[in-house]
Amino acid sequence: MMSAPPYDHAPAARAPLAGASTDWAAQVTSVAIVELDDAGVVRSWNPGAERLKRCAAPDVIGTPFSRFYRPEDRERGRPERLLAAARAEGSVEDTGWRVRGDGSLFWAHVLITAVRDDDNASAGFVKIVRDLSEAKRIDDEKDGFLRAFAHDLLSPITALRGYVDLLEDEIPAAQAGLLQHVSRVTDHIIAMAGELSAHVRGGHGDESEETDLLTLAREAAELVLPGDVNERVAVRGAGRAHVSTDRALLRRALANIIDNAAKYSEDAIVVSVSEEPDAAVVSVADSGRGIDPADLASIFEPYHRGRLSDPGDGGTGVGLASVRDIARRLGGEAFIESTRGVGTTVTLRLPPSH
Repeated sequence: MMSAPPYDHAPAARAPLAGASTDWAAQVTSVAIVELDDAGVVRSWNPGAERLKRCAAPDVIGTPFSRFYRPEDRERGRPERLLAAARAEGSVEDTGWRVRGDGSLFWAHVLITAVRDDDNASAGFVKIVRDLSEAKRIDDEKDGFLRAFAHDLLSPITALRGYVDLLEDEIPAAQAGLLQHVSRVTDHIIAMAGELSAHVRGGHGDESEETDLLTLAREAAELVLPGDVNERVAVRGAGRAHVSTDRALLRRALANIIDNAAKYSEDAIVVSVSEEPDAAVVSVADSGRGIDPADLASIFEPYHRGRLSDPGDGGTGVGLASVRDIARRLGGEAFIESTRGVGTTVTLRLPPSH
């Protein structure tokens, strides 16, 4: 049994909350169902709580629920803040480490719901706790793999970049353009590996820099269609649309959009850049097969491929989902318009520079 500070309440059985029936809770063993009074003192403890917290009801009832939080969480007032949030909002959810009766830790999802009496006065709380330790273990293993993969990927790509730099002094000037494209693609892969590494570390660093959307759109097109940019892609705009953003992230989104346009159309692709009072706007339009109207509402969902797609296109249904995610991470939004047999336009609206 874990040690706990003395309490003002004797650990004796308490009556359940007014108007609450606990008969059903006594039959539940898969989750912990706990009733608290308005001060956060335990008033009932179901079999699921005994199994999950490894504490028998007589040892817990009458003691504060905060005993099952880590000392550092108690010092920061986390249990009290959760009760206050539930009291103010009606309910609150939280995920984090909790302490079992034997002192071991488990990863928990907690839902705390405020209970009110007939006069609408606060009468306590009902707390439901699920053990997500196994799911967290699997997620941690995945993150460990991705972290190692991102680290190991950087080494050969960085070496390749160095070899490209050495070749620049050796090849004829007529072939320099092709080598410059290899350099740009290599830099793009390095940036993506860095982004992956930051993601699995939980990093959210500010990589914003002043960016000319016209220049960035051309870079994205060259990544996707290196030998066909001038013939297939027209980049248009006044050259005044600037954003303060993560260049590598936005370039990846534009490359995804242009790549989609190239897969689903054979004709010219038009990239348009403009500046509005409240947004910088970049759109990519093609005159390809379009999207069936029934697919438009879900086309940004992961792994969703429209009914007009073909296995030979090579798509996976991830590109547009990634585009929308990036747009939102950058403080903007992605939109799509399409007419079957006429073409598709994907538009990004981003916060302008100030």
